[in-house]
Parts: sequence; C-alpha cells; structure tokens
Amino acid sequence: MSRAYPIWNDVQACIYNSNKSYGVKEDGVVNVKVGTSKAYSYDFVQHRTSIREIDKHTLEYRFFVNGKLIKRSQFNKKTKVYSDNLPINNHQRIMGEDLE
Repeated sequence: MSRAYPIWNDVQACIYNSNKSYGVKEDGVVNVKVGTSKAYSYDFVQHRTSIREIDKHTLEYRFFVNGKLIKRSQFNKKTKVYSDNLPINNHQRIMGEDLE
C-alpha cells in the first residue's frame, strides 16, 4: 500500500544497487557519523527537515543543519503554488514561531 508523506527522502549510496527512499510525516532527523567502525564512529553533522501548518492553506518546510535554519519553503494547498525563496533569519522568530 502506497502512502503520501509531506516530506520524502531519496538516499543514494555506493552500497546500494539503487536509490532507497522513505517518507516523513512531521520531523525527520538524520545523524551522520564518521569513523572506521561502530565502536569508532563520531558525530559529524545532523540535519533535520520539518513541516508546519502556518494557516489553513499554507504548509512551511524547514531544513536545519546542526540546529541552524538553512532553508525555508512554503506550499499553498489551495493554489498549489510552491515558493522556496523565503528569507532566513536565524536570530529572530519566523512568523511568530520559535525556531525550535
């Protein structure tokens, strides 16, 4: 059974014969570790993608790297317009919300 998710991740890696993918409903966090083994792996970077309903018709997507907001976009469910050139300000609230 196929499901619709508001966030979709395609993963490409040399160990796979083809791309892998998975959906996320609200928040997706990926912790990237580096090293030589499970015992000798170290935190390298964390990235997170989230979705929030701003109003009845507007969804906002946010992408963070190590807790810092890197990109914002919005989708209007009524008009089907997608906008990904939204300003980013990591020092103030955005649309009255905490940056989390």
